[in-house]
Amino acid sequence: MVEVNLVQLQKNLNEVEYPVSKKNLIFYAEEKGVDEGVLRMLKNLPNKQYQTQAEVRKALSEDNK
Repeated sequence: MVEVNLVQLQKNLNEVEYPVSKKNLIFYAEEKGVDEGVLRMLKNLPNKQYQTQAEVRKALSEDNK
């Protein structure tokens, strides 16, 4: 299991315009060249619209349990 560095995640997702779909979040992450482990975790997120970066972080931490 990959441990998410929340500071690095925040830095990587800082320019995302919310709300954002999972598909667009992954596209953005791929374009920015985020760490492969983080990208894998984003791909495992539920398919939904994320309203804030905090919502993404929460979903990632729940998925990482």
